[in-house]
Amino acid sequence: MSNAQQRKHATRKSTLHRLRVPQGEGVGLRDLVRDRYLESPDHTVRDFTAEGIEGLLVTGGVPRERADWCTAVEAITGLEVSERSHSAAGLIVMRTERGLYALSYGVGHHMLDPSHRDDDFGLEFATRSLDEDGVIKVRNQIMDGRGRVDEYSVARGERIDGFGLDRIGAIVRRLCGTVSGIPLTSVRNGKAHQVKVECATSTIKLPLATRPEDFLSDLRAIEEICARPEALPELRFVDRVRTLAPSGRKAEEAKAALERLLADPESPRLALSVPESCLEAFGSAQAFRLTRPNHGRQEVTDLDLSALLRFVGDEDEGDRLKALGEVRVTLYADDDCRTPASSATRGSEWLIADVPVDAHRYFYGQGKWYEVGTEFLQTLEEELRELLARRGTVTLPPWPKGELDSKRRDTHDEAWYNKKVAKQQGYTLFDKKTIVTGRYNGGGLEICDVLGPEGELICVKKASQTASLNHLFAQGVVAVETLRTDLEVREKFRAQVAARAGSDSVPEDLGALRVVFGILLKDGHDVTVDSLFAFAQVSLLNAARRLRAMHAEVEVIPIRR
Repeated sequence: MSNAQQRKHATRKSTLHRLRVPQGEGVGLRDLVRDRYLESPDHTVRDFTAEGIEGLLVTGGVPRERADWCTAVEAITGLEVSERSHSAAGLIVMRTERGLYALSYGVGHHMLDPSHRDDDFGLEFATRSLDEDGVIKVRNQIMDGRGRVDEYSVARGERIDGFGLDRIGAIVRRLCGTVSGIPLTSVRNGKAHQVKVECATSTIKLPLATRPEDFLSDLRAIEEICARPEALPELRFVDRVRTLAPSGRKAEEAKAALERLLADPESPRLALSVPESCLEAFGSAQAFRLTRPNHGRQEVTDLDLSALLRFVGDEDEGDRLKALGEVRVTLYADDDCRTPASSATRGSEWLIADVPVDAHRYFYGQGKWYEVGTEFLQTLEEELRELLARRGTVTLPPWPKGELDSKRRDTHDEAWYNKKVAKQQGYTLFDKKTIVTGRYNGGGLEICDVLGPEGELICVKKASQTASLNHLFAQGVVAVETLRTDLEVREKFRAQVAARAGSDSVPEDLGALRVVFGILLKDGHDVTVDSLFAFAQVSLLNAARRLRAMHAEVEVIPIRR
């Protein structure tokens, strides 16, 4: 081979994986590959050694005498077609002085056992190496329960700010762009001063050296980048929240911790969250039906965590989350569960959990796992402190305890308190004054509990757990969304206000409202970042952002005892 050919073939674009095994456990290279490929007659498995590398090579594919698209082509054209197909796969699993790695080619990544992937590797490299103005593609998963994925691409690199990303509500899953100033073989041996890289959660795709000594040099350069303690300032938000692959090591550890938490319905680390598909109907739902095959059903007027977890309490550890996925939850617009207000949803879609595992912190929400970094929490707390520090524009009187009724319930309930608020000059009671339209299948929508003197939508909640606050924040969001988008609801609400509070109290612009969340915490504690549990913090901030996006101001007022 000539010198020119050697230079040409000195690097090749490859997909690099970093692999992990539980601390203290020995592992053979074959343990990192799925058994089916080690045993397949269509694949060849060979050991090798090179300078500084102990490795395993797996190559092969699935040959087809006739490609599966031939039949469709024949049907369309009327011509006989018979073409062979072969999905080639190559995988190198290796042990170096730096750790365990893999290189995959074609569909070779399918051969790796996913439980050993390092889900931090790709984005760890990207957030510490991408050129400031070199971002070419961003792929996000939106944290709204719909499983939506957005992708943004540009022809030439630009700053991450130019993509207009929501830095809290979106989780970056892939970053592509250019890197420069790194001593990679592809830069040293060529005229280019930068290379393009594609980084997903657990992989980096970039030109890598094909000679062992140069490959190890490239690997050292990559690991030195990953070892930097801080991401680049403009990309630090990427490190704050990451999705976890469901079959990855971290997700398995988090699942095991969640299984233990599910044995205690009173755990402060568990809460309910309304799935996106039920958010609109939740505010007007009068009853909930929970069913699980061969385990009966339960109908409740207030859905709480204990009702949901009743179906999994008798399961052994390891089976509880699976059992929760078998539960079906349906909302109804009437008390006798005859008029569904939603389609059935899985019980696991209603659960959110704050799961600590050693020094790591994970969130389970609507069937997916997320890892949350400390910087995300700091950003969250800063925004909440700013929101909670604002002075309220309405007056909410103290909420004293009342006498207990025959069922040992406090007679000073929310209905009693809302009437007390509405006795103030300029305030009007709207608690249980629902707006009924055909859209709600016989049910109705409660816009607010009390209307303030300047048209403020005041929503009140006595909150003993996070689920109550989730309900409160959802009520405010749904009320504003519906008033802005549903003409029939808007006109009926105007008529209600005019009839009950007088025409002067009808807000002129229902698209620019003020929503007030009045919250009574246990024993009248102040509403602070520290007194709100993590789920309530996230729920409040998401609600505030959605309301601001609809030009609605947000206030949070603590109610005293």
